Amino acid sequence: MKTQRTDFLVIGSGLAGLAFALKAASTARVTLITKEKAPSANTAWAQGGIAAVMAPGDTFEAHVRDTLRAGAGLCRLDSVRNIVEQAPERIQDLLNWGVHFDLKDDASIDLTREGGHSERRILHFEDHTGSEIHRALLQQCLSHPNIEILEEHFAIDLIVNKQIDPLSVEPTACVGAYVLEKTTGDVKAFLAKSVILSTGGAGKVYLYTTNWSGATGDGIAMAHRAGARIANLEFMQFHPTCLYHRDSRNFLISEALRGEGGELVNSKGEAFMKKYHAMGSLAPRDIVARSIDAEMKTSGDACVYLDMRSHSRDYLQRRFPVIFKKCLEYGIDMSSEPIPVVPAAHYLCGGVLTDVSGQTDLPGLWALGETACTGLHGANRLASNSLLECLAMAHECSEKLRALGPAIKLPETDPPEWHHPSHSDADEMVVIHHMWDEIRRLMWNYVGIVRSDKRLERASHRLKNILSEVKEYYSIFRLNSDILELRNIAIVADLSVECALKRKESRGIHYNLDYPWAEIEAPGKDTILVRGS
Repeated sequence: MKTQRTDFLVIGSGLAGLAFALKAASTARVTLITKEKAPSANTAWAQGGIAAVMAPGDTFEAHVRDTLRAGAGLCRLDSVRNIVEQAPERIQDLLNWGVHFDLKDDASIDLTREGGHSERRILHFEDHTGSEIHRALLQQCLSHPNIEILEEHFAIDLIVNKQIDPLSVEPTACVGAYVLEKTTGDVKAFLAKSVILSTGGAGKVYLYTTNWSGATGDGIAMAHRAGARIANLEFMQFHPTCLYHRDSRNFLISEALRGEGGELVNSKGEAFMKKYHAMGSLAPRDIVARSIDAEMKTSGDACVYLDMRSHSRDYLQRRFPVIFKKCLEYGIDMSSEPIPVVPAAHYLCGGVLTDVSGQTDLPGLWALGETACTGLHGANRLASNSLLECLAMAHECSEKLRALGPAIKLPETDPPEWHHPSHSDADEMVVIHHMWDEIRRLMWNYVGIVRSDKRLERASHRLKNILSEVKEYYSIFRLNSDILELRNIAIVADLSVECALKRKESRGIHYNLDYPWAEIEAPGKDTILVRGS
């Protein structure tokens, strides 16, 4: 087995991983691995933009207040302040790296407004901001002499020091990862001074999601198996507006459309959001998603509609070119008819428990972006805080690791050889795909927008059986990416249900029919899971 050493091993090629690599590579060697091609990440799918206090009259306090309100009493104030107050500097980083934002006629940055925000503070590039940011940072990383990017490398499990030296009296620490090179089928070991998980979220745990196909919770599952604490996985945010069409299951209709005056209406053309919240269609995402769910259940309709007809065709094509074109591909002209939409699983608020620098409670292991639970989002994400969190955490992590400097040593001894069956059975892959589908349907039906203890208990019982089956398949068949992803989504699904069962209230995204009350303004408690507890 080949063993490779580096200063920092970054797992994942989204915004958090790329930004960390660029920050850290000025003084260290960075190896970044990604299970598919480097452009494949949730970042590139982000449409709306990035939140930052940039406008005259806007304040950090207002952004903090909006974030806390959306987070429904579960945000950590220190994390919120740290990330919000970094925003202007992180925007400058993006500009320095060659990111473009839309400008007004006077050449100042154009700012839009999204749900839950009291001010216009969203920087954007048309309706594909994430793609523009990812393009620029990936380009910078590919040309940096201290950054090595290895595509088609799937992290299997983290390596801890006790595996290398079982008799060590040192505290358990993460020192690397076993990695499957997909093109050859070989397993390699990577040893590093620190391992940075930036694998994104777990939207593919659900049947309908806005996420890319690789959002299978890999980093969360790996961290859990290694012994790091996991928190608040019951808070999977459902984006209110995903395109509803028989041939499209995951195309996001950005919140920016509602920020520019889009109105949610029912099949009769009646605007309905004001009866659920004073902010109407610009209410926080959890409220809008539940309101749409309630409207659909009351009417029996399969979807609701987003009406953009107050704007001209020319404006819609110019401001939302990607969305306009995609809708036309499905026979929907958003300038003359409302867009059919439904909620879909979007982004996690929970993840590996960390501070704002991404430091976990397992020495040597760091988690950034959606993989982490910093307390920024609380019980519900505020629109466009996600990309900001990735940048802020990457900066804080690089600064803390730079300060630690020489105190972190690379292991000198190679880890144990990787042993795994070489047997492969093509017929059994059908069963693996069936289990994958079963998990996603189970989560959608029982752990969705509205839950109950009975549904959660049924989900838990079935997931325990599935986990046992997955463990068997993992132990007897040759490794491949399908088995690895199935293993990870099964673990994350089970942990999510466990978190949901522990929360005896409704708060933010998590709504349980058995506990429909919550002291929303009161501080909540994190749901923290420890392996074996």
